[in-house]
Amino acid sequence: MAKKKKNAKIVRYRRPLNINIGMIIFAIIFLYMVFSVYTYLKKDKIQFYEVVEGTIVNDREYTGIVLREEKVQYTDRAGYINYYVREGKRAGIGTRIYSIDETGSLASFLEDHPEANITLTDSNITDIKRQLSSFAMSWNHSDFSTIYNLYSTLEATVLEYVNFNTVGSLDSLIEQSGASLQQVKAPESGVVSYAVDGYEDLLPEQVMADTFEHSGYSKAITKAGQRIEENAPVYKLVTSDNWSLIFPLSDEEIEEYSDRTSLHISFDSSDLETDGDFSVITGGDGASYGKLDFSKYMVQFISDRFIRFEVDSDSATGLKIPVKAVTTKDFYLIPLGYLSPGGDSSDTGFLKESYSEAGTSVDFVPTTIYYSTDEYYYIDMSDDAEIKAGDYLVKPDSDERYQVGASDSLQGVYNINKGYAVFKQIDILNSNNEYYTVRKGMNYGLSVYDHIVLNADTVYEGQLVYQ
Repeated sequence: MAKKKKNAKIVRYRRPLNINIGMIIFAIIFLYMVFSVYTYLKKDKIQFYEVVEGTIVNDREYTGIVLREEKVQYTDRAGYINYYVREGKRAGIGTRIYSIDETGSLASFLEDHPEANITLTDSNITDIKRQLSSFAMSWNHSDFSTIYNLYSTLEATVLEYVNFNTVGSLDSLIEQSGASLQQVKAPESGVVSYAVDGYEDLLPEQVMADTFEHSGYSKAITKAGQRIEENAPVYKLVTSDNWSLIFPLSDEEIEEYSDRTSLHISFDSSDLETDGDFSVITGGDGASYGKLDFSKYMVQFISDRFIRFEVDSDSATGLKIPVKAVTTKDFYLIPLGYLSPGGDSSDTGFLKESYSEAGTSVDFVPTTIYYSTDEYYYIDMSDDAEIKAGDYLVKPDSDERYQVGASDSLQGVYNINKGYAVFKQIDILNSNNEYYTVRKGMNYGLSVYDHIVLNADTVYEGQLVYQ
């Protein structure tokens, strides 16, 4: 008889889950860490800034129009012109300025004899390179019109050098060509310029806003050897070293410069700096414009009508802090005579009247002083402050009483040196779009290397701040 086959199925034994106190503690710690990381990532970060000593200089940039005492000279006949005096050179009365070849004999001779023409010298080319380098260093992408000014200036410079280099041999060329020239002399002394632009008779009180729209600005420069018509402008004389710069001003700038009689400026096109007598004038459109008057450096800008320059503002040295770190806070005003020492020599505060069924008593209340003037202390007026509006303070060693109520606001920052936010008053000396310069060494104020909240809107007075 065959044996009965045994059941080979094996059932796994399930061990019971043993939860002990160690696992519970580990789970709690794990959940706490996850929650802490989550809340840290979600909450706004409080950044701090370390106070440093520094200076803010607010240099304002302008484009001004140059006005001089200019007299345009016109020719009384038609013909081919040749110049004898370089641009920007001073000519006395009777100095030979140019000549007119009415027949064109000299021009024809020069065409037929190109070897007689004079080219630029090495020094001339070096000077032109210097002008290009200076322009490149002061180039501003927002003012493309300066390209046209450069073109006109370089054209005048090249013509000036060619003409001047030709002067030495001009008499012999005249003799060879058989030309008959009418030579024209300066009617009065002055500095010679060959660029005529139509602004020569413009007066300061005629300047308007569209005067500075110089995108289409051009200068008429008569070239040597060119044929000109009768009564055409050929050059101008600048008869005085005095000149002016007129430039537009905003209302804010008018107020800023209201007490100034001179401004220190620097020119973009050169390393030149100078002081100019400053005044505010009314233009032809009724708007206000700045006017700078100078008695020197006129020749340096003889070929320019529009000049870019910077006004150097007064710099102020102090503590440098970010603009967004500054906030305002309201305070109660307490007369100086009411401050009282406490039992601890380090405590100061005020004597406040308290009322109960037992009667009136006077208690010392330690108080933080945020700022002081010649008349008042500034104290906290938040909801949890111990001194509130309507309270009576008693003057030490006197029967005089003062009812709290008058208030004022101060600008300041939140100092976090002690691990919590404490308001510190500031006195702003200067500012730009990013920083303030504030007075250093103030009582109850900031010091170098203090840590302050970078954005005052992210904290409140007394808030714990971990750096």
